[in-house]
Amino acid sequence: MLCCALLWASPALAGRPVRVYEVDVEGQSPAAVQDAMREALVRATGRRDAGDDPALSPLIADAAHFVKAYATGPRGESQVQFDPVAVEHAINAAGRSVWDRERPFTLVVLDPPRARAAADAARAELERVAAERGLPISLIPLATTDGSGNPLNADALLQAAERYGGDEILVGRGDDSGPETPLQWTLYTRNRSESWNGPLAGAIDHTVDLLVPQQGASLAQAESATRVAIEGVGSLTDYAVVMRLLQSVPGVRRASIVAADGDNVVFDVMVRGGAVGLEQALSGSTRLVRGAAGGAGAAGLEYRYQSRG
Repeated sequence: MLCCALLWASPALAGRPVRVYEVDVEGQSPAAVQDAMREALVRATGRRDAGDDPALSPLIADAAHFVKAYATGPRGESQVQFDPVAVEHAINAAGRSVWDRERPFTLVVLDPPRARAAADAARAELERVAAERGLPISLIPLATTDGSGNPLNADALLQAAERYGGDEILVGRGDDSGPETPLQWTLYTRNRSESWNGPLAGAIDHTVDLLVPQQGASLAQAESATRVAIEGVGSLTDYAVVMRLLQSVPGVRRASIVAADGDNVVFDVMVRGGAVGLEQALSGSTRLVRGAAGGAGAAGLEYRYQSRG
């Protein structure tokens, strides 16, 4: 029954598309278009220093060559639209990595919650930096403790985020003393959790730095399929969690099951960089642990699923 159900399951892919190459612009002068290209390169690569990267300077110098159209944005602002295919080809040719345009929708929670005026100011700052870096976010009031006041664990927080359509959750803990006050941040994803201290703007910057592909790795540019055998998938709930884990890995385009035998499940994963890229992306995961999976057969990678339940 489990095997049949798994083989017929077809979950949706995670992530939200980002309009990387539509940039607000002041006029159509060469300098304005070059500034817009700098913004597009930051979003396209996910790297905050992309606009100053010597390897990408030819794209900035020849920015007008990449213009696809000029348009009016949803709020009446003037925009330039760059050709995505041409820009990404040029980025790759320069030896730099392109961040997938399907990006994790990140819910941001401040604990304790801010008063309305402070929350509005925090939202404006977070959204400003998120727009610059190309990360879809939303600041929401979400409880981080249970009814007894105990902190929610990572699984509970991620389940709450999913109810709001989020792919991951970023929690900033600390009192509000202004946008430059360091908070303790934790990013909860389906694969791992990362913590650090920093102000509002730095929270988004660090989150994007954790998500973007490694720079200049040529193997990361080509997508290819790889087989992944995972042991410990003993129920439909386990399967759903493992599928979400795989789909949330940066660079994964799709994941589908091809075989199941007992608690061993083999997935076909289309991922940037193939087996090497997937192994690198999962190297810090606490849920999918590298090792031999019984019945793996000819799978390229073998992992064991570690349930937190």
